This record gives sequence, structure tokens and C-alpha cells, in this order.
Amino acid sequence: MAAGRRLFAGEWRFAGAAASMDSLPPMHGIEVAFAGRSNVGKSSLINALTGRHALARISHTPGRTQELIFFSGPSHLTMVDMPGYGYAAAAKAKVKAWTALIHAFLKGRANLARVYLLIDARHGLKATDEPVLELLDQTGVNYQVVLTKGDDVKDPAPCLAAMRAAIAQHPAAHPELMLTSARTGAGLPELRAAIARLLRERAATS
Repeated sequence: MAAGRRLFAGEWRFAGAAASMDSLPPMHGIEVAFAGRSNVGKSSLINALTGRHALARISHTPGRTQELIFFSGPSHLTMVDMPGYGYAAAAKAKVKAWTALIHAFLKGRANLARVYLLIDARHGLKATDEPVLELLDQTGVNYQVVLTKGDDVKDPAPCLAAMRAAIAQHPAAHPELMLTSARTGAGLPELRAAIARLLRERAATS
């Protein structure tokens, strides 16, 4: 917990945005990425983790994030805010471009240590999540499910049980679930600690 707190208390800054593989920043240090449906709360979670209200831009318009957004922090750690998926009103050509970018990023980013797949605790898995789970399995990227907006759920036990049963069918999924709330801060110390532990593990094997 202490290592996670120190890591995220350090300086964080916007490091760049990429709408194509050609515009990706050079690989440096360790990256963790945050994926999820539009409006699942990726930007809110990134801001809450770092204790900064405006590091990641929060939009009330689903599907607005159309690029991979990079934020650099201490210990050569970079967080990547991935384009939200599942927004039906987006143009098909735009969705196709996002999808191609996400596929290429997951397959070609050697320093990507983990993807945190955000799922709204109020709704659980939806049909639009399944292709992403399958893609992560296919690319062999280690990923972990993080439930967001946990403060809006009176009894999270049914959602957690259903989620555990679902991810048990996916070989690349980390078995541990995390329940968080960007608004109350619940679960954030555990998520910070998990990322700090991941950094230590990668450093020990490099």
C-alpha cells in the first residue's frame, strides 16, 4: 500500500496522444493501459489514482476519446487511456479505425505490462465486452478486471460472483477482481498497490 501511495503521489503529466501506430511515442519503461466501454469511467479513475482532477480529460459525450492517451509518471511508469468502445452512435469508419489501432497496440507494445479492463459494477459484462476479452486472450496480454462505480451498487456480491464465473473462461485474465469508486476512493489504494507490485515484478525479471 505504501509503495502504491508513493508511486501515485509523484509527478504525473500528459505525455502525448496517438491516433495511429505511426504516431505512438517510443516505448519507454513500463506501460499499463485502461480499457472499457464508453462512459465506464476510465478518465475519472486515472484522475482519482493520481489525485489530480484534470490530468485525464473527462467528457460527458460517449465516444469522444478517439486516441490512445499517454500519461507519464514516476519510476518510468506510463498509463494509457484507450478509446472507449461500444458507443453505437459513432460512425462505422471511426469505430473501425479505433478497433484497428487497439488491435495493433495490444499486439505490438512489448512494454505493456497489463491491461486493466474497466467494467461498470452497476451493469456487469455486456455483449460489447466479449470481443475485447477474446482479443486480450488472443494477443496474450495479461489483463485484470476492475469494476468501477462501486459506490452506486448496494450489494456488489452478485456482480462479483457473475464476473468471477465469466473471467474463469478466459485464460489471460487475472483471477482477482478489484471493486473501485473514483468518487469515494474505495479500492484505489489496492489498485495503486497492485500497479506498484507489477512494476517491481517486471523490474526483477528485466
